[in-house]
Amino acid sequence: MPNNLEALMDPQPNPQDSLVISYLALRKAVGIIGFALPFVLVAGKALLDSPAIQSSISGYYYTDMRNVFVGSLCAIGVFLMSYRGYEPKDEIAGRLASAFAIGVALFPTTPYVGATSRDMMIGILHWSFAALLFLTLSYFSLVLFTKTDPNKQPTPQKHMRNTVYRVCGYIMLASILLIGVVSLPAVQPLVERLVPIFWLESIAVVTFGASWLIKGETILKDK
Repeated sequence: MPNNLEALMDPQPNPQDSLVISYLALRKAVGIIGFALPFVLVAGKALLDSPAIQSSISGYYYTDMRNVFVGSLCAIGVFLMSYRGYEPKDEIAGRLASAFAIGVALFPTTPYVGATSRDMMIGILHWSFAALLFLTLSYFSLVLFTKTDPNKQPTPQKHMRNTVYRVCGYIMLASILLIGVVSLPAVQPLVERLVPIFWLESIAVVTFGASWLIKGETILKDK
């Protein structure tokens, strides 16, 4: 009897529940960092230097916000490394996305002025990692996040989440395509004053963040 009473008065936490809570918190952390990154970079530069918007998110590497840019991408990379899903390929996608995010952080974009041949080569690596990262994140939204446990009946909230995931995935893919279009030599001079790459990257990053916030059950949680 005393043992039962002690258990009632001082219940032990369920390790499985703690793991679930920690995993959801990790997803929310990824979502928050992704969602907030463009806004933090712009606001931080405006406070520390000038309100002028860089031509791309990657361009903030050459501003006072360098540490925020690199630190955020490395944090996302570390969180993605721990992603687990229904199948081994889900974990592989997480490892790849992690490597791509860290690659974007460690290999900066080509500087605007005085770029050497080495800088340009590093810049090519940067944009390659960035493109692969967005493609992998689109795969998360379109394929991995929309999976449903075959032993459970999808709830109305799950159907709504899947719709949002697909919208986010297609927006990221469209952003990548449009970045390629506005980077064409014939198009770039016509639109460069509008800093389209920054806005397209920001849209892609924000939608990535939104999909992970939803995956972390911030909104549209099953009742």
